[in-house]
Amino acid sequence: MWNFKCPFKWLKEGLGEILVLSRQNRSVVLCMIEDRNMQRVRISSQHSPVYKLGDSQLSLSPKFRVALIKSILLDPSKELELAINGQPLIPGLPDDVALNCLLRLPVQSHAACRVVCKRWHLLLGSKERFFARRKEVGFHDPWLFVFAYDKCTGKMQWLVFDLVHFSWHTMPAMPCREKVSPHGFRCVSLPHEGTLFVCGGLVSHVDCPLDLVLKYEVHKNRWTVMNQMVTARSFFASGVIDGMIYVAGGNSSDLFELDSAEVLDLENGCWRPIARMSMNMASYDAAVLDGKLLVTEGWLWPFFVSPRGQVYDPRTNDWENMAIGLREGWTGSSVVLYGHLFVVSEHERMKLKVYDVDSDSWDTVEGPPLPDQICKPFSVSSCDSKIYVVGRNLHVAVGQILRANLTKKKLSFAVVWNVVNAPEVFSHLTPSSSNVLFA
Repeated sequence: MWNFKCPFKWLKEGLGEILVLSRQNRSVVLCMIEDRNMQRVRISSQHSPVYKLGDSQLSLSPKFRVALIKSILLDPSKELELAINGQPLIPGLPDDVALNCLLRLPVQSHAACRVVCKRWHLLLGSKERFFARRKEVGFHDPWLFVFAYDKCTGKMQWLVFDLVHFSWHTMPAMPCREKVSPHGFRCVSLPHEGTLFVCGGLVSHVDCPLDLVLKYEVHKNRWTVMNQMVTARSFFASGVIDGMIYVAGGNSSDLFELDSAEVLDLENGCWRPIARMSMNMASYDAAVLDGKLLVTEGWLWPFFVSPRGQVYDPRTNDWENMAIGLREGWTGSSVVLYGHLFVVSEHERMKLKVYDVDSDSWDTVEGPPLPDQICKPFSVSSCDSKIYVVGRNLHVAVGQILRANLTKKKLSFAVVWNVVNAPEVFSHLTPSSSNVLFA
């Protein structure tokens, strides 16, 4: 059985043209066909398909090499030439309206749609060009970028989950010199700019920290090697404040904990040291709240010693101790929504909780606990009013956060969970990090 994963249905085929019915808005469009031998794609009905977000020029193996990744943008002059010669994107529609329609196509339908005509092929044949045009027009859809690894082989890969159409895609591999470990690095992002940064990490089987910094841009669909950090580190705190990337603490090359911290100025691409922490510590989790970087080392078995925590204020370039209630109740992975710190606890099947700054205490969020399908280890990220928890096998729990006013100063929160099951081909994968980017 042939299954076209495309939002169109072919209604009528004439000499050199076809009628196309949109499955979403039921509109009919007349399209010119130059190649009658349209390629069909067979998709198994037993597994959800995994599509390719872009043409990777590096092997998806644990051992990567630094490589110059050249853009495969198609020559824009060809599209201009076709437009001047009178070939429209969609006959009967102005090009700006037609482009607005085509840029809404889900990525998984591109392979089928780009055979319609030359101009569609120019637009949809290159993901770099497609996302660059989306950025020009101002489209902003959320995508969940998940760094995952094979539990048995240690093989690592980045996967992308389309949060609008709920489909998975691959992306180019990171250009790392060494065989790196899936643990110890930190990912920070500028979501609305579609940019992701991977910092630090470990060389596999050596426990040697890295000073490597990589940048991925969605609209270019490629990685760039940035200037190295001042200090090589792993298992450290990181966060973005006012467009600046901050890192602090972590483990050094001699496996001792660090107290150093530094900041990356994205305008000049250079790292510079900032005030040292008041104690040496590695970071279990970190968050940015009210313009400050919150760093916790987390609870350690057998829980005899209360965890330490530090708070950095970039306005004063100074560190202070974290409030007792905040650090003792921080028992999981955090996100910030509505100006509040939420934590998905990793101890037992506990409910989501939120921190109250005024009372230095934690309140339970109304609603059910994290769904049973989401197993540890998991990674947590957020977008707008939703929390995304990626569990083992890459099942994704989407938590819609609802809020209500208890008093003029205090809010009450509730959560509603929904689970999106991953394809069976991901059953061997474990998430290490996840971030939401817009593209």
